[in-house]
Amino acid sequence: MDDSAFARFSISKQLDLDPEIEVVGVARDGIEALDKIEKLKPSVVTMDVQMPRMDGLTTLKHIMSEYPTPVVMVSSLTSEGAETTIEALELGAVDFFLKSSPASPVGYPELASDLVNKVKLAAGVKVPKLLAIARTKTAPPQREKKPQWRHHSPPSKVLVIGSSTGGPSALYKLIPNLSGDISASILVVQHMPPGFTTSLANRLDQLSQIEVREARSGEPLGRGQGLVAPGDYHMMVTRGGKIHLNQGPPVHGVRPAVDVTMESVAQVYSGSAIGVVLTGMGSDGTRGAALIREAGGKIAVEDESTCVVYGMPRSVIESGNADEVVPLSQMAEKIARMCQEHTGPGTRG
Repeated sequence: MDDSAFARFSISKQLDLDPEIEVVGVARDGIEALDKIEKLKPSVVTMDVQMPRMDGLTTLKHIMSEYPTPVVMVSSLTSEGAETTIEALELGAVDFFLKSSPASPVGYPELASDLVNKVKLAAGVKVPKLLAIARTKTAPPQREKKPQWRHHSPPSKVLVIGSSTGGPSALYKLIPNLSGDISASILVVQHMPPGFTTSLANRLDQLSQIEVREARSGEPLGRGQGLVAPGDYHMMVTRGGKIHLNQGPPVHGVRPAVDVTMESVAQVYSGSAIGVVLTGMGSDGTRGAALIREAGGKIAVEDESTCVVYGMPRSVIESGNADEVVPLSQMAEKIARMCQEHTGPGTRG
């Protein structure tokens, strides 16, 4: 679904090249798409964010309520495109693909294969789980936040939350349920490109009791504060308890990587470190979880029953480094209990 005829042609051609994918139809806007979805019943829909007559978000709401189908958003790298994509992920889109440019929507071969992989991954998401991740109601108003002075108080725990595919929706359900009185500093690592992490952090901040924003290099960690790793930057913690951002080599093909953040937190905060691994493909977070546990910290992973993609959590479990396996609905309560448990050796000077 795309208002550009060239984009429809390019995306269809690239998907049809894969022997496991058949493009059963194309549409130039949401109205045409809904009619074809009802008749053709596709396994997956790829959808442009901005379209005439009926925009992407309105179309997505109709799809989720009338013809629940996994959707992969096709977005442009603009601030408006990022904000709309983040909202689409909140409404139930499984993933998104970033257009290379109007002249080359699917870009070079590596990007094209990324689109193919995202479509195949989306095809595996069952309708009940799809409906579980969707937020069709208006988000609750932002609750009262704690005074900013709390952020200057050293945290008693440092919590690292890592996620990938399906992560934004999971974070929307988890972060707003964390108490504003939480004694931990929360570091969020979501696999996402630059610009999109800014929109993600802003949206989480609107929904949550704690302050959430994109991390800045050199700022200290504080209680009741959520910091999101910026796209294209690894996020680490220095021995002085401050954020350090860098553009070191990608890990597991991604930057930011969960392992990088977890490793630095394990080194600095040892037994005061907590790791949480949510939905996502691959094994990022497995090595970091092992290091946190070796240092005396604790690890909780999302149960398969609520994961959009049961890859990262399964990898941690199979490595033997999961202390707790809980569904997403119980994760905030589990985190609260872990934060109240006896603190380990603390910060290493």
